[in-house]
Amino acid sequence: MRPLAFVDLETTGATATVDRITEIGIIEVDADGAVREWQQLVNPGVRIPPFIEQLTGISNEMVAAAPPFEQVAADTLRRLEGRLFIAHNARFDYSFLKNEFKRLGVTFRAPVLCTVKLSRTLFPEHKRHNLDSLIERHGLAAEARHRALADAQLIHQFWQKIHIERDGASIEAALQAQNARPSLPPQLDPAIVDDLPDGHGVYLFYGENALPLYVGKAKNLRQRVLSHFAADHSSAKEMALAQQVRRIDWIETAGEIGALLKEATLVKTLQPTANRLLRRNDEVCTWTLVDEGEGWLRPQLALASELDFGIRSACYGLFKNSKEASEVLRALAAEHRLCDALLGLEKTTPGKPCFGYQLKRCKGACIGAEPYAKHTMRLIGGLARLKLVSWPVNGPALIREGEEAHLIDGWRYLGTARSDEELQALLTGNRPAFDRDIYKLLAKHVGRLLAVGRTADKRFLTDLNAE
Repeated sequence: MRPLAFVDLETTGATATVDRITEIGIIEVDADGAVREWQQLVNPGVRIPPFIEQLTGISNEMVAAAPPFEQVAADTLRRLEGRLFIAHNARFDYSFLKNEFKRLGVTFRAPVLCTVKLSRTLFPEHKRHNLDSLIERHGLAAEARHRALADAQLIHQFWQKIHIERDGASIEAALQAQNARPSLPPQLDPAIVDDLPDGHGVYLFYGENALPLYVGKAKNLRQRVLSHFAADHSSAKEMALAQQVRRIDWIETAGEIGALLKEATLVKTLQPTANRLLRRNDEVCTWTLVDEGEGWLRPQLALASELDFGIRSACYGLFKNSKEASEVLRALAAEHRLCDALLGLEKTTPGKPCFGYQLKRCKGACIGAEPYAKHTMRLIGGLARLKLVSWPVNGPALIREGEEAHLIDGWRYLGTARSDEELQALLTGNRPAFDRDIYKLLAKHVGRLLAVGRTADKRFLTDLNAE
C-alpha cells in the first residue's frame, strides 16, 4: 500500500487566492499501516467572518496566539511529501495549501484523490455525496464536524469502509478512472495539470515565438485550459489551436471582473492571432446634445476619446465610426418623424422645409410648424435606449474584488492594485484612452464603484480591508 495523507482544512472563506487557512488536520497512513494524527490551529492574519466562526467553532480569539502558516509550513510539507493527498472535495484543500506554500515561494505538488468523486463512482445510486451524507450512509463516527482533524478522521473512516463494502477490483477501477490524466499535446509538460489553479484568471497560449497565440479568461483556470485539449473539440479552429500550443502561462485574479479586465487589456495590447478581430477604438464616437436655444437640442458627434462621461453629460451610443453613427440617427429620424435638418443630417436654407417634410415624414419643426420643444422630446425619447451610463462620481473610483481594487476614471481602466502603494502609483500614472469594450464591461458594475478622489489617502485600501 502506498503512503496516504487524509487532509482537511478550515479556512476563512472559499477562495484559495484570497482567504486563508485557520486549521490543518492530517492523518498519515504509512505503507505498513501505521497511523499518525496531527492537528494545528493557524493564525490566518485576517479576521474570521462571523458566519465561519459559527460554522467551524474556530474564533478569532482561538487563533490569535496560534502560529502563522509560515511557521508550520515545514512540518505540514513533511507530513504530506511522498503521500497520496486524499480529501473530500480535494481541489479545495489542495488549492489552499498550494497557495499558502506559493506565498512562501515553495512549489507544492502531490497526487490528489477526491473522496467526493470516489463516492460518486462507487455509489452512483445515491444523489448526495457530501460528508454529512457519507456519515449517515456508512455509519461514520463524527466527533466534531467542521473541525479539521475530526473531518479528516471521517475521510479516513470512509476509506476503510469502502474497502469492506466494495471489492478491490471495483475500488482500483474507480481510482484509475479518477487519476486518469487529461490528454495533453505531447509538446506540453504533463506537470501543468497539477500546477494550474482552480480560481479566476487569464491564460495565455504560446506557439514557437514570444507572442501569444491566444488569450482567454476563466472562472476556473484549470478546467478551462484543459477543456481546450479535450478529445471532442467543438471546431477545427479549436483543434488547430491545441496543436500549435507549446507553452502556457496564466495570471490569477481575485474574481471575474479582474479576469475580464485583464483579458481585454492583454488582447488589445498583445493582439494574439487566434482571438477575435480586435475593435479599433481611435474612431469610436458618440452622440451628444447641444443646446441651440428655444428648446432646440441638436445632436453633435464627438469622439469618445475626448469625453469624460461626467455626471452632467449625456452621451448616446458608441459607434465604430461617423458613418455608423449617422445611419443610426437616420433610422431614429424615420421612426420618430424627426427633422433631418434640425438633426444636422441635411443642409437646408433657414425657413425652408427639409426633404422629409415634403414626404410627410417630418412634422415641420424646420419651418415652425412644430415647436422645437416637442421635436426635442421625441428626439430624447428615441435616443433613450442608446444612452450611456454617466460616470457617477467626480474623479476616479474603484471596484473592490477580494484583495484587489480595480481603479477606473471616466470609464477608463487605470489598473488593478493590491496595496496602497500600487493604488497611489496608478493614480499618478498616465490616463489611458477610452476603450469601448472596457466601458461595456465596467458599466454593468456601476453600483459597486467607490469614489477615491484625485488623491487617495495612503491607507485607503488598508482602511477598507479593516472594515
